[in-house]
Amino acid sequence: MTCFSSADESAHYGFSVCMLLEQYRTQLRWEEQGVVELGTGDATAIADVVAALPGLRVRSFDISAPSVETARANIAARGVADRYTVELGDFFDQADSAFGPPVSTVISNPPYIPAPDGDILMPELWGGVHGNDLVLRLFKAGYDNVVAAVASYSDPLETVRTAGDLGYRVVNFLAMGLDYGTYSSEPKVRDHIRRLCAEGRGWAGDDGYMVAIALFTRDPDLPGDRGDQLLRALQV
Repeated sequence: MTCFSSADESAHYGFSVCMLLEQYRTQLRWEEQGVVELGTGDATAIADVVAALPGLRVRSFDISAPSVETARANIAARGVADRYTVELGDFFDQADSAFGPPVSTVISNPPYIPAPDGDILMPELWGGVHGNDLVLRLFKAGYDNVVAAVASYSDPLETVRTAGDLGYRVVNFLAMGLDYGTYSSEPKVRDHIRRLCAEGRGWAGDDGYMVAIALFTRDPDLPGDRGDQLLRALQV
């Protein structure tokens, strides 16, 4: 088992999370409550965010032991181990008690590779048949604010629709084009992506796709509903 790392995607995730947390600092209440994170990866992205936002505390969970080991080393190297902790285990089993009082904001770059099953090059990256299983579980977990990656080929229409059905609105987002990497280029995965796009469950080009980091909220004090704009931004 290896630790997933993608420099471009990591930079996009970290920059976007930092911008959204800073822009909506008051409403997200992260200085008071901290945030929780589903899926740590190598931790470089969020470790830099924690370093940039002195009031931020993050408690993260990852099911991959190599990821946790690598993440802890990277966090220590950046000098933020007192405010960014990583635990090995299932987020959905453990995160409820993360800081004692309820935490209203969760962040995640969840596994989103779609495939018929999890028998792919790196099974930890499987996001279900449509690629959005984990982000849909996050919405159903009941957090008021969800900052998460939405990939253009992982049925974003269903993601935004389900979020709306559960009372969420898209407050804002940052989108970026990414080239296919090792795992999304696996023939089994690429063929499945083509089928999903042909069925109207997403968009992807011959060489790449789009990923947006979006803030979904159920908080009435946060303005806006940019769900349609998000979907347009993801169209390749």
